[in-house]
Amino acid sequence: MKKRIAVVTGASRGIGRAIAFRLAEAGTAVVVHYGTNRAAADEVVGRIEGNGGVSFAVQADMGSVADITKLCNILKEELACRFGEPYFDILVNNAGIATRATLEETSEEQFDRLFSVNAKGPFFLVQRALPLLRDNGRIINLSSIVTRLATPSVPAYSMTKGAINTMTLVLAAQLGPRGITVNAVAPGATDTDMTANWLSSPESRESVAGVTALGRVGEPLDIARLVAFLASPESGWVTGQCIEASGGMHL
Repeated sequence: MKKRIAVVTGASRGIGRAIAFRLAEAGTAVVVHYGTNRAAADEVVGRIEGNGGVSFAVQADMGSVADITKLCNILKEELACRFGEPYFDILVNNAGIATRATLEETSEEQFDRLFSVNAKGPFFLVQRALPLLRDNGRIINLSSIVTRLATPSVPAYSMTKGAINTMTLVLAAQLGPRGITVNAVAPGATDTDMTANWLSSPESRESVAGVTALGRVGEPLDIARLVAFLASPESGWVTGQCIEASGGMHL
């Protein structure tokens, strides 16, 4: 994967951060997207560069098409300046938000924000970034185990990830003639800041481990390793798939 370039959204924390590090370890230059925390993004960039890699940070609100358009314009300029061409090879749509609210508790504002960031954002980022994505490239979308399991505590969030799965199938069919593969990764319970409240107690962790075949809570690196495979040349015959990375939850 030497000299390849990846754009990872939501790469300043959690799973996205682990993905950025894992791709950088494989020799990929990594564009670290962040929403609001510039210091965290700079820390990721600094660590990659400190290990001999190539990285830079870009900011955008993934719920704003205007911001996404601005991001792609900046990306085009930065890529051309740094690498001589305005193109990249791998897009990881990882940025997302979650709201724990039942059907009865979900407000219109919560619903709209979830779909804006989790579904509209990746859709329009692909639309705007597609001219910059090289043939034989990779698009990897972050889905969730909640598309397989009925989870009444997060119905709106679950719906956004269902949309991601459908988008993955459509893009795989559309972009196949260019040699671009499109896949989704569906994490199970993973230890990140997004799940910190839920997994904060030993009882919660034991409960998750008890329904997981491999007997533990997932770590961001578990997901990053799968994403790195899907981003690699070795995955070239895999497309249109949603691959669960849950350690075997609720089998």
